[in-house]
Amino acid sequence: MARSVESHLPGGAPDDDRPLAPIIPDTTDISPDEIAPEVRRSALMRLAHLFWRALIAIRRDPRWLFGVVLAAMIIAAIFAPLIAPHDPLLYHPRSVAQPPNPVYQMGTDSAGRDVLSRVIYGARISLSVGLISVLLGGVIGALLGMLAGYAGGVIDRVISVFVDVLLAFPSLILALALAATLGASLGGVVVTIPLGFTTLQFPVNTVNLIIALAVVRIPIYTRLARAQTLQVRSLDYMMAARSLGTRTWSLLRRHVMPNIQSALLVQVTISISFAILDESVLSFLGLGAPPPTPEWGSMISEAEPFLINGDPWMMLGPVLALVLTVLSLNLFGDALRDKLDPRNADRGVRA
Repeated sequence: MARSVESHLPGGAPDDDRPLAPIIPDTTDISPDEIAPEVRRSALMRLAHLFWRALIAIRRDPRWLFGVVLAAMIIAAIFAPLIAPHDPLLYHPRSVAQPPNPVYQMGTDSAGRDVLSRVIYGARISLSVGLISVLLGGVIGALLGMLAGYAGGVIDRVISVFVDVLLAFPSLILALALAATLGASLGGVVVTIPLGFTTLQFPVNTVNLIIALAVVRIPIYTRLARAQTLQVRSLDYMMAARSLGTRTWSLLRRHVMPNIQSALLVQVTISISFAILDESVLSFLGLGAPPPTPEWGSMISEAEPFLINGDPWMMLGPVLALVLTVLSLNLFGDALRDKLDPRNADRGVRA
């Protein structure tokens, strides 16, 4: 039980001028079992509050629903061994080119492999390549753009020329050339990432795609970060920080980056969709993971001959997954852009 301690003068009369000692609860007799239900109840209340706020946001703007779709696809890719109904690499000679049925919900391909399982496993490579390539190219491009916009002078001109040279080539052609060059110079290495219950494996061709698509994305983020940095550099608080002798790296990290990250974050969501499309195109051309690794672009390439014969279900699965992913990323990026736009926030306050 809780006990309180009061201060008394000798003789038992309370001292009105002296403050009472703080009330200190005695928790020595409270067991962890009595505290655990309160902690669980608090966690459930927070989850319920977040879920309610998500429902309100989706009701106000239905585009946020595509964020839930993206989260579901990411979860399915991570937990593919638990979700996929069949082994995506297992051949079934007696079930070649079957239409959708209760056993194979999306049918089978030319080798009798389950299309649905291959689509789920294919999300691992497609989503990973899109995300990692954009993050890698975005980090390099953002650093170059902030340096060019803040330093100016010769550094700005050199970086601008470098960006203009990359932009002189069509992005897909440049990525194709880089992926083909790296693929010819590297051996059959497999990059493995353990996740406890499962393992992500990326063949060297996939790593080549990540590098090629990252290089293609560098000019986009360099120009965006440079333009945003030029605006931030001329603000009063930046001039005050420079007059106080703040180092350049501290200025970029504490003052420039927090003010341009919203624009970069919106660009990331849009760039991932284009990176996934480019990855599928390169895989369709044979520069992706080697067969029989499930990959959306290679699956579409393998199903192309059967489309002429009137068997569209082989291509239907990867095409639907690709369209749904790109559409969800674009709409989610639009919703995020409107959410982070200060003009929309001012409009909401006035309303």
